[in-house]
Amino acid sequence: MGKAIAAAVAEDDSFALDPDHGDVIVDFSAPEALAGSLDRAVRAAVPILVGTTGLDDLAIRRIEETSRSIAVLRASNTSLGVALLEELVERAARVLGRGWDIEVLEMHHRLKRDAPSGTALSLGDAAARGRGETMRKEDSRSGRDLQRMEGAIGFASLRGGTVVGDHDVIFAGTEERLVLSHRADNRMIFARGALAAARFLATQKPGLYSMRDVVGAL
Repeated sequence: MGKAIAAAVAEDDSFALDPDHGDVIVDFSAPEALAGSLDRAVRAAVPILVGTTGLDDLAIRRIEETSRSIAVLRASNTSLGVALLEELVERAARVLGRGWDIEVLEMHHRLKRDAPSGTALSLGDAAARGRGETMRKEDSRSGRDLQRMEGAIGFASLRGGTVVGDHDVIFAGTEERLVLSHRADNRMIFARGALAAARFLATQKPGLYSMRDVVGAL
């Protein structure tokens, strides 16, 4: 992602990379490096975009605490297409109601360390919001005599090859299915979305933001 962001900056004259005096910090590192990035952003009094996934509850609390003093945008996926997909998923869940089962299927490259992906979980949260409830997660199933948990949102994760990121949200009703999908063919879509988010963040007051805020401001 660092190389992709550098390439995206090279495409856009309104941006420049500065490791010491930037207007926005963009973090796509690793969960164990996040605390240092947040501390740096607070010391410099500049906004930060957190694109790292696989975060634990402590990291999420640190992000929330940091957002009280600076603008923080947390995004499991910086693609503008995925941000729009979340809106569509939320609306579909609201319209279709609890009579339709929801399954989230995602596939990534063989080296991805967390599962389900952060994007898949965000899509599940969007579906739960549409239903007006807190998400109840049901992970990949294995065994015999299994019964689907009533009202749960199911997740399945596939890993292999060099897949950048595929996500499907399946609404399964009686005798029909609705499938909302996104396919990422190149990491540049995340880099360009990150620049859009950085441009948005640069003018924001302290608070916790998402890619939906970025899309809403376009």
